[in-house]
This record gives sequence, C-alpha cells and structure tokens, in this order.
Amino acid sequence: MKNQVIPRSPWTFIPTLYFAEGVPYIIINTVSVIFYKKMGLENAQISFWTSLLYLPWVIKMFWAPLVDTYSTKRNWVIYTQVAMMGCLSCVAFSFQLPHFFIISLLFLTIGAFISATHDIAADGFYLLALNQEQQAFFAGIRSVFYRLAIIFGSGVLVVLAGQLEVRLQNISLSWTLAIGLSALLFALLFSFHWFILPSVELPLEQEPKSVTEKIYFWSVIDSYFRQEHIRSILAFILLYRLGEAMLGKIASPFLLEQRELGGLGLSTSDLGLAYGTLGIISLIVGGIIGGILISKYGLRKSIWPLALAVHLPNLFYVYMAYVQPSNELVYLLVALDQFGYGLGFTAFSVYLMYISRGEYKTSHFAISTGLMALGMMLPGLISGYIQQLVGYQMFFILVFLATIPGMVTLFFIPLES
Repeated sequence: MKNQVIPRSPWTFIPTLYFAEGVPYIIINTVSVIFYKKMGLENAQISFWTSLLYLPWVIKMFWAPLVDTYSTKRNWVIYTQVAMMGCLSCVAFSFQLPHFFIISLLFLTIGAFISATHDIAADGFYLLALNQEQQAFFAGIRSVFYRLAIIFGSGVLVVLAGQLEVRLQNISLSWTLAIGLSALLFALLFSFHWFILPSVELPLEQEPKSVTEKIYFWSVIDSYFRQEHIRSILAFILLYRLGEAMLGKIASPFLLEQRELGGLGLSTSDLGLAYGTLGIISLIVGGIIGGILISKYGLRKSIWPLALAVHLPNLFYVYMAYVQPSNELVYLLVALDQFGYGLGFTAFSVYLMYISRGEYKTSHFAISTGLMALGMMLPGLISGYIQQLVGYQMFFILVFLATIPGMVTLFFIPLES
C-alpha cells in the first residue's frame, strides 16, 4: 500500500499549523510569568515553577516513538489541539478561583506536555505531507508563522490584558478573557485543520514496533554521546545561554515592578508593546541578519561576533536597573537586546544543525534541542531566588558574568572552517 496524500497546497495548512505550534509555547513559558507577576506572586515562586514547565520539551524525545508508532500524525495534531483548547480554557477559568495558582499551574503543566507532543506530530506531519522541494521552500514560511504566534501571545494577548485591566479594574478577569481568547483560537484551529489537513497514512504506523523502536532509540542515544569532543559540545549547549536563561524569567517582572521597588513600573500594555511586539520583531530581524552573515562568512568566522551580540546587551539591564530610564528608552534598549539575541541564537541553532550529521541527524538534533531546553530550565529554577536575595541591580551584574562560561566554550567546540 502506498502513502495516500490528498493533493492540497501546503499554503492552506502550513502557516496555521506552525502558528498553532507557537502560541501555547509562548503562553506557557513566557506569558505565564507575566500574569503570575500581575497577580501578586513573588519572583522566586514564579521563576521556579514556570521554569519547570520547560521539562516536557527537555524529555519529549522519550515519547516521540509513540507518536511514530500509534495512529497518524494528522490525528495527533488534531487531538492535541482539542486538548490544548481544553487546557487553556481551564487556565482561564482558574483565575476566578481562590486557589488559582495551583490549579492554573496544573493545567499549564498538562498543556506543556500536550504542546510538546503537538510539536513532535506537527514536525512529523511536515516531513510526511511535503516533498523535499516543498520542505525546503516552506522552512522559512513555517518559521515566520511561528514567530507571528509569539507576537500574538507575548504581544497582542498581553496588550489586550493590559487594556482590559484599565477598563475593568480587575486583573484576574482581564487575564481570564485574554487566555480565554487563546482557547477560542484553538477551537477555530482545530475545526479548520479537521477539514484542511491532508490525510497521510503510513501502514507502518499501524504495526507494533516496540522492540525495533527500543533498539533504534538506544542506538541514537549511544551515537550522540560517542561524538568526538562531546564534553565540549555539551558544555556549549548547556552554558551558551546561561545568562539569557537567568534573565528570561526576571526580565518581565523587572519591567513590571514598581520603581520604588527597583523595577521600571511599566504597565501590562507597555510590556506587551516593548517585549512582546517591538522586542520580538527585533528578534526576528536579528535572526534573519544572523542567517545572512553565517551564509556569507561561514559559522567559524561568524560565531564569535554573533556570540558577543547576544551577550553584551545584557549590560543594558544593568544600566536600566541603576538608572531607571524613561519608557521610550526602555523600548529601545529591549529592542536592541532582542536584536542581539536574534543574531546570537541563530549562530547557536546553526551549530546544533552542524553537529547533527550522519545516519541519525534528525534524532541528534532533537536531543540537542532537548539539552538546550534543559540549559534554559535549570538556571531559571533559581534565578528568582537569586534576584530576591541580591536585588535587581546585582542580579543583572551576575547575569552578565554568567555569559562568560558560554563564551569560554567557544575555544573548545569542534568547528571546521
């Protein structure tokens, strides 16, 4: 039996598929920090629990074979979108309950596992539904719509919540409506994909492959950790974004914190504009330029300046913590920081692809991205406690110093000319 694919232009489903992939990720890992801060939780509590939400993306490789073995990628995509609609609805409703933190965190955790599973299914569906030429063409398209989802989550939803806060004078109700809107969005996405996604059926998906999958899985793991210079590679993956991992969970609380408490006193809408809109656009532009530079000069020549571009702007937060500048300057500095992050993260991503070679290159890349998520999760767990212990000013100095180990690893990682 041959693969059965209903002819349909990828333009009809790739943009919405990857938009659906980005929205829950940004809500769970970034927007959650914002609404918990607005609802009065302490930075240490916020950073610890929201950092744990990275865990499903760290370990998703362990249940990826289940997605390959049972049912179809199309079914996994549709059913995870239905489940995500339910999770986001529960998160929105939980804000009206007395013990909202525990309840919302529970559903965010479930949502994180669902979102990670959706990522596996969506990427697998992409490989099955598109031929190689289409895959190459739509690689940039799917990235654009994933970034638009980030702008929607950290920009549009946050600005909306901020405007509702002003009009309703009720923070919890404002976030119920904002997150409820994202749940409604997933109802629309599920309905759309139910009718639009082409059917891609593989007979092998219906056959039990437990023994084969186990052998394959451990072969992949063994081959990855037997690479030359694996210790240097692991150090690079875990340490390159150490400063950014610490900063990521505290940046939004710092921007929202009242000025008399050491923050910048931005409103929720201001934060959505600065970080979730202007910042993300700058990040996208930085990513594009980073890709152009690497394409022109090669990774070996580009990685040092691009690494500096992602790390040096952390000094902007030191400056803002000491000076507490006007909102206009804050917008500019946040945008420049995100532009540099876009440059530097592109180099990081290209290097992960560079070391993912050979027979298991796709699986090796998945392992690398899982380790990358681990490198973001672990520092985030303690960043809030450190900030509360030393204050914002000293914390951002420590963030800058935390960039040094990642820079040192550049001397040791394997990198051909």
